[in-house]
Amino acid sequence: MVHLKIVLDVRRKKSDGTYPVTFRVTNIKKVHLIHSGISIKENDWDQNKLNLRSTHPNYSTINVALSKRYYEIQKAILQIEESEPFCFEKLKSKLMPKQIQPVINTTFLNFANKVVDEFILVKRTGNALVYRTAINRLMLYTDNLKLEFKDINYTLLDNFQNKLSQEGMSKNTIGNYFRSIRALFNKAIKAKIVARDLYPFYDISIKTEKTAKRAIGSDELSKIYNCPKKTNSQQWHAANFLFLSFALRGMSFTDMAYLKSENIHKGYITYRRRKTKKLYTIKLHPVAIQIFNYYKDNPTDYLLPVFTKGTIEDSEAAIRITRQWIKVTNNYLNQITSQCKLKINLTTYVIRHTWATTAKKLGYSNEMIAESLGHEYGNKITNIYLDDFDQSLIDQMNDKVIINVIPCLKLVRNPCSFTLRPSIDLNKYKLQKTSLSIYSKYK
Repeated sequence: MVHLKIVLDVRRKKSDGTYPVTFRVTNIKKVHLIHSGISIKENDWDQNKLNLRSTHPNYSTINVALSKRYYEIQKAILQIEESEPFCFEKLKSKLMPKQIQPVINTTFLNFANKVVDEFILVKRTGNALVYRTAINRLMLYTDNLKLEFKDINYTLLDNFQNKLSQEGMSKNTIGNYFRSIRALFNKAIKAKIVARDLYPFYDISIKTEKTAKRAIGSDELSKIYNCPKKTNSQQWHAANFLFLSFALRGMSFTDMAYLKSENIHKGYITYRRRKTKKLYTIKLHPVAIQIFNYYKDNPTDYLLPVFTKGTIEDSEAAIRITRQWIKVTNNYLNQITSQCKLKINLTTYVIRHTWATTAKKLGYSNEMIAESLGHEYGNKITNIYLDDFDQSLIDQMNDKVIINVIPCLKLVRNPCSFTLRPSIDLNKYKLQKTSLSIYSKYK
């Protein structure tokens, strides 16, 4: 009878004070060890449960990997025993094809570029750009265009992480780079490009840190709304986009840029968020109607004058356009805060947090706020059995949040009367060439 067990081999201490985790196969008093490629400190090993304790920063990921490998070895042992007498050489040959499947002339960069191209092909351009940034930083650090997966080991990654920290990069940004590189490594393993034993991330801790609270107070937002702004000025447009996002329950700038007339039906906007693909339905509040009406002569199919005709949705060009608009909008928003003598850093992203914080201060539950934003709250399994909140309750909450900031708008008429007229004058939307003047100017 062949016995399989996961053990911490305390006989082989490494220079860094860790011990290798191995799979011990015993057959008639003969023992064969299969290395897992993982080494940990002795106090991180649970001898009773035969897995990592929660004291290890990556205990969950490593335990899953160990369990998966354990069942692969166990399955191979059973297959051998069913057909012929067991021997270690047969087990070794059965496991080797799953561990090593090299592909000739496939460097890290070639494989990574292929993954990025596939993302772009399926319109996951945001992911493509995130991966591309991480790839570029790693290639810049190694200065080796022929870098292979086997070269990306613990030492290289640890030094790369330290280098980024020394440059003053935040933990969250470093974490984004490392998660992208780790994902590429996992894809390469599944594609049999690289041996599973070469996986270097078992001992790399990807750290994150809590960001400062980004919400601003409703009184500060009211001051920004009431701050005098010349019609059709750059600040005026920036404020329009800010308060449109607020009236649409913190909708992102990118999602607003893609809105079309077809998204509006019977006083509601229905759209699918670009980032999560989740479907949202939002009642059109009078403040949103008022802002959309400012741009009703937009010559494109979009409700806002962000994209020009011929722009391919979710393309790299479209993402660059939205990022530039966001950057410029944030610049003008902070000109407004300076004018109002508010010591805050105002961005389009802050407004989503502000909407949620305002709703919380008005007494609404975390569950209801989370559903409005499209988030899960609490136990995911429990959420499956819970009914969604009635749409009218969420509509009422959004109304109260908006009125709390802009009380003068509560007397505006029913939004269901809102209609969009076709464009009439293309010359009204010529973009200026200066770096801070990408907004349309109306004559």
